[in-house]
Amino acid sequence: MARDLYEILGVAKGASDQEIKKAYRRLALQYHPDKNKGNKEAEDKFKEINQAYEILSDKQKRSQYDQFGAAGAQGFGGFGGGNAGAQGFDPNNFDFSQFGGDMGGFADIFETFFGQQTGRARGKKRGPTSGEHIEFELNISFDEAVFGTEKELLVEKTIACDHCKGTGAEPGSKTINCPTCKGVGEIRTVRQTLFGQMATSQICPQCYGEGHIQEKKCTLCQGSTRIRRNEKVRVKIPAGVDTGSTIRVTGKGEAGMYGGPSGDLYVHIRVAPSRKFMRNEYDIHTTLNIHLIQAILGDEVDVETIHGAIKLKIPAGTQSGKVFKLKEYGIQKLKSDEKGDHYVKINVEIPSKLSRKEKELYAQLAQEAGLHPKGGKEGLFSKIIG
Repeated sequence: MARDLYEILGVAKGASDQEIKKAYRRLALQYHPDKNKGNKEAEDKFKEINQAYEILSDKQKRSQYDQFGAAGAQGFGGFGGGNAGAQGFDPNNFDFSQFGGDMGGFADIFETFFGQQTGRARGKKRGPTSGEHIEFELNISFDEAVFGTEKELLVEKTIACDHCKGTGAEPGSKTINCPTCKGVGEIRTVRQTLFGQMATSQICPQCYGEGHIQEKKCTLCQGSTRIRRNEKVRVKIPAGVDTGSTIRVTGKGEAGMYGGPSGDLYVHIRVAPSRKFMRNEYDIHTTLNIHLIQAILGDEVDVETIHGAIKLKIPAGTQSGKVFKLKEYGIQKLKSDEKGDHYVKINVEIPSKLSRKEKELYAQLAQEAGLHPKGGKEGLFSKIIG
């Protein structure tokens, strides 16, 4: 009895496409001939894994397999039952509901049996297949995100086999007629069904309708046309990216099969926070501490921005919490020459300790303002004023 395909890949029957692909990659890497040279058991296991993945990664084949088992993956078998006996088919007494709630389900079954008579063989002829996309998460610094950078990634992926150049055949091997279909490209069968004797055809599962195969499979990729490798990929990170940004690198995903194009590489960006600046989209926010006297009298101070230090004029009487905008001193916007702004929030610091001279001066200011502050038990200025 043939092993269950889900069991071969070690996944549940209801596994998602992503779970099936992940399981396949892990097992293919474990049992790859490159890592198990001379191990016949590992070679057989590698072939078994590829055959299982070929069916379960194809929605149509997987559906047929789930419904009919191993026979379903190769084509529908005959069936009986319903309200029809072996003697013939009575359309007046036959229950069509078993094929679905409408005639669409019956039409699919009818096409299965009469596929040859309509001139269409069931199955899928092998042709160029696009490679799958790859996702990669990249961590970068705050400065790299702000000003842009270029990174070299090491990506594990499938590439076209460099031994057979992606053909799946051992170099120098001959092309021969497919032994399964005898060079026809189709498998024809005649079955006894509730409609009587029906002839059906399907694409040959060995040569995929080509009618011929290579005499010897590639000794490196075992005919799969691809191998797994770590490949260096250079990625340009534009200025202005942020956590959640995704960069697409065309053609750097999994290799295609039988001349198909490669998939793409999607790089998901994660940016480390800055100790100096707080980012809000393309704007920068900072807090500037100034002395009470600077706030009262006004001043000109240095403000550090991502583009360097600049002078900021503090008007006399500036209140704590006041926000100044430095136009276009923020982050460059993606696909634009414009920049965000830099917002500076003022925090007026009240001195916690004063020298005797400072106390005298503040006391004079208090008298000038007509104030009589009482600091602590004795009063901050009591000895000076009194």
